[in-house]
Parts: sequence; C-alpha cells; structure tokens
Amino acid sequence: MIYENIDVTIENGICTVKLNRPEVRNALGLEMREELKDFFTSVKQNDEVKVIVLTGEGKAFSAGGDLSALKEVDAVSGRKRLQAGHEMIHSIVNLEKPVIAAINGVAAGAGVSLAVACDMVIASRSAAFIQSFAKVGLIPDLGAIHFLPKLIGRHRALELMFLGEKVSAEQAQNIGMINRVVEDERLMDEVHALALQLVEGPDMALGFMKKLVNRSVLADLDETLELEGFAQAMCFESKDFKEGVQAFFEKRKPVFNQ
Repeated sequence: MIYENIDVTIENGICTVKLNRPEVRNALGLEMREELKDFFTSVKQNDEVKVIVLTGEGKAFSAGGDLSALKEVDAVSGRKRLQAGHEMIHSIVNLEKPVIAAINGVAAGAGVSLAVACDMVIASRSAAFIQSFAKVGLIPDLGAIHFLPKLIGRHRALELMFLGEKVSAEQAQNIGMINRVVEDERLMDEVHALALQLVEGPDMALGFMKKLVNRSVLADLDETLELEGFAQAMCFESKDFKEGVQAFFEKRKPVFNQ
C-alpha cells in the first residue's frame, strides 16, 4: 500500500517507518493514525520484515495531536478520533516483532504516547519529551496514562502529566522512560546496529517474549483505553479545552477554570 503520511523502506530485515509530515512537526492527524494502524497490522504477515524502526522526518519525532483539527471537535467526534488512535496503539503492542522508536527530536503529547508504546526507545541527545496535554485542558491519551506509570512510577508520571514540563533525553533515560541516549548524528546508525542484532535473533522467541511481557505488564490496557476515551470526550466539551486551544494559537498562557 502507498501511504501519504508515512514513508516505509525495507532493507536487511529492518523496516524503517518515518512519520512524514515535517511541516507540522509530524502531528498525528487522523490519516496518519489510520496509516500507522494499517502498516503495523499488515506487516505481521511480511516474513521479510523482522524488526521495525519508527522515527520522524525533519527536526521532530511528533508534536502529538493536530490541534488545528481539534478546534471543532466535540465529545462524539473526539471519542471516535481516539478510538482510531487506540487501534494504532494496539497494532504496535500486539505485533509479535520488535518495534524500536528512534526519537530524532521533540516528542510531545500523543507523540510521547506513540514512543512509549514501542518496545525500545532510543533518543538523540537533543531530543525532548513533553506531556503537554494539561496545557490545553486535556488528559494524556493514546495509552500514556497506562504506559508511563509502569515505566517511571506513579509520582513521576503524575508530575510530568500535571506540570507538562520538558524532559531532556538524558532525564528521560535516568528515570527509566527510554532505553538509551546517543549523539544526534549517530542516532540512526546506532538504532540500525541494534535492529540488526534483533534481526539475527530467534524470531519466534523474541515474539513470544514481547507477547508474554505485555500480557504480564499491560493486562489492563484495554480497560484503561476505554476509560480514557470517555474521560477525554468530557474534556473535549469543557471550557478549559476551548480556552487551551485558543491560547495555543494566540501564543499566550491559558486562563483555565473560567
């Protein structure tokens, strides 16, 4: 299938998938979510692909949700949008092949959710992570509320979510949010070398490792995503969300609790 929002290349058993909307910092629009879901669902049948590397084109990994598309969203349309994102996350988690996120720049909002849903996360030294949802009156979505506490603990996760402060790649590694930090110019070389190690590994055993670890750690993912959908739908209807989006585009600090 030919995709418009992602680029897919295969070489030596490694499939590199690039989020390819650099003009909007690879924002996860509905079309990109659908294409990623389609790719991760279909690649499980491709025996040529042993490992997937997910990265971004340009200077950002992903800015997260496309706020320009959310200006007119309501509870019903917002929940449907989230469900498309949930299917994308499920397609990554359920794939019995290793998925490595190569974070080439800023990962914000749902971009963080996408990164931590992958099996390993390698970041360039200049990369950064921002849980930016609270700044626009929303809750973290696409599974971040599920993944982050399991990775870094409840207190740290809530701090990142409440405050929406930028976390450097080094800080993210120190708190257990990501696996490794490498120099910017070495990112894809280092990730490629890691991917080659996995390509040379036992396919079936690696697939079972992922499946069993996920069953142990992520057993309640479906329940969390379902509750997330209802909670975010309510936030979409709030005055705080409308104020947050307006403030974002006006480049000012939002005034919540109106």
